[in-house]
Amino acid sequence: MILVVDVGNTQTVIGLVEDGALAGHWRVSTDATLTADEVRVKIGGLLALDGQGWPDVERVVVSSVVPSLTSAYTELALRATGVPPLVVGPGIKTGLPIAYDNPHEIGADRIVNAVAAVASFGSPVIVVDFGTATTLDVVDSSGAYIGGAIAPGVETGAEALFRRAARLSAVDLEVPERVIGRTTRESVQVGLLLGAAAMVDGLVRRTWAELGVECTVVATGGLAGLVAPHSETIGPVEPDLTLTGLLLIWERNR
Repeated sequence: MILVVDVGNTQTVIGLVEDGALAGHWRVSTDATLTADEVRVKIGGLLALDGQGWPDVERVVVSSVVPSLTSAYTELALRATGVPPLVVGPGIKTGLPIAYDNPHEIGADRIVNAVAAVASFGSPVIVVDFGTATTLDVVDSSGAYIGGAIAPGVETGAEALFRRAARLSAVDLEVPERVIGRTTRESVQVGLLLGAAAMVDGLVRRTWAELGVECTVVATGGLAGLVAPHSETIGPVEPDLTLTGLLLIWERNR
């Protein structure tokens, strides 16, 4: 089996692949202080939930935006499988041409998402990832990754708001029934969630105009299922898009 791992700033998504399909997947909080041994114990517990264990894992594939955890997963893979992990980065075959001024600046997760989106929906295509940051990634009609946009994520924006506005308290991330909030709680929820949907719609429409075509917009990330239904431009929601991309990249580098 192949263990695929996407390490984000806030959450880490882990999948176990058997015979080319996801046999199990989990989403956990990212802790940049974890050592390789601690990561091994944590993932071992998740594998055990599905009746699996480290002896069942043959290879590890990693996409990470947290350097300390990239090192931890590299050490973990060597200890658990005896071979280095495939870490998405420069020199890895993705099958995706990069038309970006400085390709080394692009987060690995953004490339992985684009690879999966093109494989599933063709090109041009736009990926919206609702994570620590809300990102838009664009692949043009030639199949090349050309860039996108980065904005504060819903939870990131909420944390900043509650920290800097003394009279505002944290609220549950739930979409209220109306746009005009009748309480402070509702007003904050509208601003955070419907505001995120409206921001994405605005960016997507501008991107469509620049591309000259209204292409598919696919959403992923921890809050995609909450925000996407309130967007006028987002189409499919693919919670496992990043794991799918990691599997595709693994297959292209075997």
